Amino acid sequence: MMIQVAPSLLSADFLKLGQEVEFLNSKADIIHLDIMDGQFVPNLSFGFPVVEAVSRLAGIPLDVHLMIVQPGKYIERFAAAGASMISFHYEAALSSTPDLLKQIRSLGVKAGIAINPDCPVESIFPYLDRLDFVLVMSVFAGFGGQSFIPASLERIAAIRKALDGIGRKDVPIEVDGGIGPSNAASVVQAGASILVAGSSVFGAPDPAAAISAIRNSM
Repeated sequence: MMIQVAPSLLSADFLKLGQEVEFLNSKADIIHLDIMDGQFVPNLSFGFPVVEAVSRLAGIPLDVHLMIVQPGKYIERFAAAGASMISFHYEAALSSTPDLLKQIRSLGVKAGIAINPDCPVESIFPYLDRLDFVLVMSVFAGFGGQSFIPASLERIAAIRKALDGIGRKDVPIEVDGGIGPSNAASVVQAGASILVAGSSVFGAPDPAAAISAIRNSM
């Protein structure tokens, strides 16, 4: 499966957001947008106006990661704002997970389930046959600049094995948190193919070279 790099716009320079999006159009594969509500996670990020503005400039898919309570209330609006991919946290959905996946896919958007490091991977196994991607958090959702949690590699591998076991080798695993050129290869070897990177890209002396190093880490 082709390796894709999805820089997190939360780490970009918001004073030149348009330039940052144009840069990502030419260098990255996906633009990752973290949506925080101050409830599911302590911090706040951006909402519909920013996603809509980014969508107008974006030439690559927008990956909207909902770190919010009651995600079902906002899925339709984020789809209308330009999302190509939407993931919600299993911990925020629980029994409504099947309905949310169905809702996202009915809007022509790829549907994903995200899980924090303390959520057992087995929790999402019943839904692997009806999603388009899995987002494994390799740090706890809600804060940038955290260090990659090594135990995430086993979690990625377990999900990859479960997906392959039901004939869903085409479903990508996305990993978010503490990823950079130094550990990208191990994440890919574990079974991931979409790598979210924030500070390791936008905080690098040469962001384009950082993206290339992550993509070509194998």
